[in-house]
Amino acid sequence: MSDQQPADSSADKGGETPADGQESDDSTRSMVPFIVAAAIAAIVLAVIVISELVSPVEKNVTEADRVAAAVRDFGDASSRYGLVPPKEAACPDFDPKRSPMAGRLDEGETGKAIEITKLEDMKVEGDSATATVTSKVDGDEATGTWQLRRVDNEWLVCH
Repeated sequence: MSDQQPADSSADKGGETPADGQESDDSTRSMVPFIVAAAIAAIVLAVIVISELVSPVEKNVTEADRVAAAVRDFGDASSRYGLVPPKEAACPDFDPKRSPMAGRLDEGETGKAIEITKLEDMKVEGDSATATVTSKVDGDEATGTWQLRRVDNEWLVCH
């Protein structure tokens, strides 16, 4: 008969078994997986922190994203300031008569709800950009090609 029963674990330890309420030596080995998992988690966290420091999210913003933000900022500024937006939203040589809002806002008129509803066909070439913008002023929607220029590393609407 070759079937053998496994030896009793208490026999391997010289017949000693832990007394009731006492832990065996196996309990210290059960901490190893937790320690390894904590070390791996610390390494992963360190890699995430280092990668964020090396390549911040701001660097992942494309020029198209910046142009789109400038268009939306111009819409917000036109809503608050009318045909003559603040210098932070428009080119230095901005002409209100050529504004994308010309004919849709009256001179000196402020407080009209302006919403940029669609932004398409964006083309960025160096420090110039164009975009086909659909905007809604008090419920009246219109589409036009907007011209933008990068001034001091900021995109501004020119006309």
